[in-house]
Amino acid sequence: MTLVGISLDDEPGKVERFVAQKGIFWPEVCDGKTDAGEIAKLYNVEGTPDLYVIDRDGNIAARLFSATLLDRHLAEVTAADAFPPRIPRDAWQRPVEIMEQLGVRAGSAVADVGAGDGYFTFRLAARVGARGKVFAQDLDETALKKIAGRAQQEKIGQIETICGKPDDPKLAESSLDAILVVDAFHGFPQADAILAGFYRALRPGGRVAVLDRTATLGLKTSEYREKHSLPPEMLISHAAAAGLRLVSFDADFSGPRFDRSYLALLEKPR
Repeated sequence: MTLVGISLDDEPGKVERFVAQKGIFWPEVCDGKTDAGEIAKLYNVEGTPDLYVIDRDGNIAARLFSATLLDRHLAEVTAADAFPPRIPRDAWQRPVEIMEQLGVRAGSAVADVGAGDGYFTFRLAARVGARGKVFAQDLDETALKKIAGRAQQEKIGQIETICGKPDDPKLAESSLDAILVVDAFHGFPQADAILAGFYRALRPGGRVAVLDRTATLGLKTSEYREKHSLPPEMLISHAAAAGLRLVSFDADFSGPRFDRSYLALLEKPR
């Protein structure tokens, strides 16, 4: 990681003295033109401090207004995984951090339940490598065909698709190290049956990560499906009934977004 500071001060001499006084160790650039300078215009700076994370390809990976959020983005940008090109979604769903919490490594067997367009499927495939296995599971056969077609085109042999059922994820018994469910659990009409299927499919010590949009208690299950959200209390209760224990919980995993999401990490006892 390289750190570079851009000052919007109108007196470069003052900046130089301040850098020397404070012992600032990174390069600090100041052209004396304040917000009319070339860099300020290039990055559309509207105030300070303004923090940008630039990836290896020179793209803006994240724009932050607080240094407290910097660590989570650095973990994503500096990861060694051979991921597809970064997209804005990476900044708030943070695939690297989720896979770290799941313990996904080279050679792991993982299921992406509710795989959709395969966003996580292909990132998981990059992490597990050719010796691993990623099962892209969904109820939508059309979506699964697209994933299978892309995997074949890109010659990613570790991806296999599974068409599940509303009451059965169709995952083989004791076959998985981890299961990931992103923005899908709220839509399960038979959550207890699905979690029972997860429990059967996991090896002892295997983990489940559920990323979903938060909601408050008090509505019917069908109403949560319509709102595409789920109270974390309901998820944790269903998981406990299935024999899965809560390992960690991040109530604000998505950061300051309009659709606040949580990340719950569950585990099958050893």
